[in-house]
Amino acid sequence: MKTLQKITLIIVSIGLFTSCQSKTDVNQILSNSDTKKAIMDTIANNSDMSKDMMQAMMNSSKGKMMMTNHENMMKMMKDNPDMMKGMMTEMMEASKTDTTMMSEMYKSMMDNPKMMDMMKDKKMQSHKMTGMDKNMDMSK
Repeated sequence: MKTLQKITLIIVSIGLFTSCQSKTDVNQILSNSDTKKAIMDTIANNSDMSKDMMQAMMNSSKGKMMMTNHENMMKMMKDNPDMMKGMMTEMMEASKTDTTMMSEMYKSMMDNPKMMDMMKDKKMQSHKMTGMDKNMDMSK
């Protein structure tokens, strides 16, 4: 009887030890799209975590390549305003049918003071042009 108790105790001890030593499988966690989105949202909405993520990206070869491509794209858009306008128009058209994309764009604009200033300037220009059109119609 004592031998059976000892064997049972050893088996239970080994079972507890191995269950406590389980390693988290990151790929398994990230395979769930809801979990992955929650993780990314958490990182994006936390400035310390965002800085850590940027540092990790800059330390990886693919992250450096992506950042370089982003910088090149920004330079191309700056050098070619027509391309930028075309891309913006395409994004706006796509967002009309994609409410998630529209809400993300709206959130991004609201969080970016430069973008808000640009939108206000465009609105002011639009009002000025509308006023000019009305004045031109009156002169006819």
